[in-house]
Amino acid sequence: MEILLQFLFLVLGFVMLVKGADWFVDGAAGIADRFGIPQLVIGLTIVAMGTSAPEAAVSITAALKGNAAITVGNVVGSNILNILIILGVTSVIVTVAVAKSTIRYEIPYMLFITILLMIFGYTGGNISLIEGVCLWLAFIGYLT
Repeated sequence: MEILLQFLFLVLGFVMLVKGADWFVDGAAGIADRFGIPQLVIGLTIVAMGTSAPEAAVSITAALKGNAAITVGNVVGSNILNILIILGVTSVIVTVAVAKSTIRYEIPYMLFITILLMIFGYTGGNISLIEGVCLWLAFIGYLT
């Protein structure tokens, strides 16, 4: 009986997560319309940060408990899932148009950050405070 209750809570949690995400995306699209901001910009900033907030919470908690490897695995795994699974499945269902700005800016920036993370990982086997600050500044630069 207890396992059935846990399963129901899990399903209820997923339903609430999906509905909350739906409201969040609708609200972000409304903000974009109200202020004349392109929805792509909203998707790349507000929605991306909002959907990454739970991952950030897990990563920060893991790092504070001395399990920093979970943080790196979470970041890399999330990117792999987003690019290969989500984009791949979407592309199987419908053709995905890629904007010129995505090809010109976002993809090269993503490749640069991936290579930078690999370099940081290879030099000493960990990401130091200075390297973390560099990644954070790169994130601020991307948002700018």
